[in-house]
Amino acid sequence: MSKPFKITYSALNANMDQIHAEFDQAYQALRAELGWTTPSIINGKPYQGDRMNRKMNPANTGELIAQYAVVNDTVLNEAFQASKTAQKAWGSMPWQERVAITRKAAEIMRDRRMKIAALMTLEVGKNRMESLGDAEESADLLDYYAAQMEQANGFIQALGKLSPNERTQDVLRPYGVFSVIAPFNFPMALGAGMTSAALLGGNSVILKPSDDAPGTAYEIYLAYRDAGLPEGVLQVVFGNGPALGESMVKHPHCDGVAFTGSKGVGMSIIRTLNNGAYSKPALVELGGKNAAFVCESADLEKAASGCVRSAFGLSGQKCSALSRLYVHESVYSAFIEKLITAAKSLLTVGDASKKEIYMGPVINQKAVERHLQAINEAKAIGKILLGGSDLRENPNFKNGHFADPTIVELPSTSRHFKDEFFSPFLAVTKFKSLPDAVHEANKAEYGLTSGIFTGKKEEIDFFMDHIEAGVLYANRATGATTGAWPGVQSFCGWKGSGASGKGGCGPYYVSQFMREQSRTIME
Repeated sequence: MSKPFKITYSALNANMDQIHAEFDQAYQALRAELGWTTPSIINGKPYQGDRMNRKMNPANTGELIAQYAVVNDTVLNEAFQASKTAQKAWGSMPWQERVAITRKAAEIMRDRRMKIAALMTLEVGKNRMESLGDAEESADLLDYYAAQMEQANGFIQALGKLSPNERTQDVLRPYGVFSVIAPFNFPMALGAGMTSAALLGGNSVILKPSDDAPGTAYEIYLAYRDAGLPEGVLQVVFGNGPALGESMVKHPHCDGVAFTGSKGVGMSIIRTLNNGAYSKPALVELGGKNAAFVCESADLEKAASGCVRSAFGLSGQKCSALSRLYVHESVYSAFIEKLITAAKSLLTVGDASKKEIYMGPVINQKAVERHLQAINEAKAIGKILLGGSDLRENPNFKNGHFADPTIVELPSTSRHFKDEFFSPFLAVTKFKSLPDAVHEANKAEYGLTSGIFTGKKEEIDFFMDHIEAGVLYANRATGATTGAWPGVQSFCGWKGSGASGKGGCGPYYVSQFMREQSRTIME
């Protein structure tokens, strides 16, 4: 039996008839259960509680998807106590057994990818290809991080000797209990990636998903439970996002935090974890304001495709999304024409569960309002090239959180080239020389991803050596600044986009969830 086709964020050419049929079946099966109730998981047991969060469909805000049991401080404390107890045995388990459980969980995720993808489309408004890519990436992350443990022999190695009867071993040991706080935009891949790395390192995990995407966190738990993970090692808690997250970070049994989200929250976590008797690890990925450059020698068709896909995939709600574009003045008019043509061809907006839709809703009303504010400010100082309308005034979109994909010509000094909007908004400007454009782009406080389109090797080299960002692409038609994959592109944020200097999807990630210990024995 052949293996199922792998859906990545860069997969464009494949016979998708069977994939679409399987997705539609899974999606309709979920819709038949709308309004379900999901418990938090405390020490391996379902917790129903007396309060529920209601998750509504962002494409149809009057439709209830599910209810999720909210934990209070007392229950959260029980979760930490259970996590601390369970970690002792889990951290003492041979690393090979942790790897085996992780690999089994990865296979379970692959087997359930259609259900998981359908759930993401419902909860987040991702189109089916983005959702399937997220589910596939989740399983690949588990396998990739498990391989890191294997390749490093569980991060155990012999050191040198100062005397013949001395034997010293270097080992990486778990910290203890990790609070993992996942975002809405890649709820499975980022939730599973952070969780799996912490677990492989011998830590226990309390996982809190975004209030806007709670269901996939439960699917992560189910995959690990069914893979044989001991009770209490992974727990899932639902609740009010900011308040619950703060309680998790401040809890005395929290030994470290893995977080993906806004720069403001991430910096607050870092300060909190370093405000006690000793510092604790904060592994954070904090968003981006990602730039691409279209040079005079660029293939303009390739550049237009890559920029549109990167700017408007997942409605611009990727930390890696292209949001500012620098175009050489000599090709500016020709490129803009191709950019607008590509956008109009690709950007179908609507209910993302339909296979013909490329861009679904943004996640909530706040996102709509933030998008409209950016548009209104841009109208006063720039030129709207595409979009710029309020879709709430369109009867076809009145029931959901839809945002008009917008491209605006603006001066590079405007805040649209500095502030992260996390919406389908692309700011465009001209440049005379690549060094000047790169210098201007580096003024932003973020440094996550960046891309260039050029036919000159020397321009690629200059870009790679001088742009201040952790994930770089050249001439990528499938995504100018997006599409990183485990073991293919390391995903590390520089400056305000990260903290540890080592990113997810890369070869150094798992080791960050452990601390070093030297063991010398005299024989």
